[in-house]
Formats: sequence, C-alpha cells, structure tokens
Amino acid sequence: MAGKETATGASPKPLRDAVAETARAAEQEQTARKRKRGGRPSDVFGGEIRRRDVFPLLVLHLIRTEPTYGNHLIDGIRTMTQGVISVNPNTMYPLLRDLEARGMIKGDWEHPDKRTRRFYSITKDGEREYKRLVDEVEPFLDSVIRSITLIKSEVYGEEK
Repeated sequence: MAGKETATGASPKPLRDAVAETARAAEQEQTARKRKRGGRPSDVFGGEIRRRDVFPLLVLHLIRTEPTYGNHLIDGIRTMTQGVISVNPNTMYPLLRDLEARGMIKGDWEHPDKRTRRFYSITKDGEREYKRLVDEVEPFLDSVIRSITLIKSEVYGEEK
C-alpha cells in the first residue's frame, strides 16, 4: 500500500470506512446465519448473495416482467450477471417453492394435465415483497461495489 498511508501510517478514510463496514456486515451475518442457511460465509457471490435476499430479489424482478419457469430464471440470472452469479436447480427450485408457499408467486403448469414446465407469476404480496427487497438489498450491493472498487484500485491503481 505504498504511498497510500498517512504520515502516521493510518489507512486513508475510505479504506478504513470500508473495512469497518465489512466488519459490521460480518457481525450481522453471524446473527443472520443463525436464522438462515446458505452458502459458505467466505463466498460473497454464494453465501452472502443468498443470505442477503439477492436471489429472491432477482427472481421476483425477472418474474414481474413476464411469467416464466425455473430454468429460464437460472439462465436469466446468469445472463444478467454475465456469469458471475450462477444458480443451480438445487437452489432455484426450493426458492420457487418457498416463494410460492409464502404467496409471493403463483405457479401454473404449462399443460395442467401433464407435469411439464411450471410457469410462475408474481402476486400482489410478491410485488410488495419485491419493493421491500429493492430497498433492503441496495445498501449491501453498494457495499460490495465499494469493496470491489477498493480492491481493484489497490491492486491495479487509481482509475484514469
């Protein structure tokens, strides 16, 4: 970190703030982990994303555009995040069943007499939950952006 410390050797304020924010988030995660299960705590794009309600937010976001089915949602999240975040069926389908059980989405079979694709659409409760998640998740996403930007800046230098 040559040239980036103050005369006293202290870290610059933005980096210190980011570290403090990350520590607070880790403490909150410890508490949240007791309530929810998810990916590994060290896996920001797995554990954190799942526990921070980002997957439900993305699912509701995609479903509110048009009714769709599980594999299409998996592909949509992969496309939206350019492959950085991938969801497997073992994550997606339990999430869809949970959202449906909670009345956030409604599922209908493509062909009711055969179990083919199950298309999901958002409900009024789902719209309310979507709006709540939009507000709740944004600070977390902002902190991830700040952290990644600081890492990139530290390793590759300031953007020009």
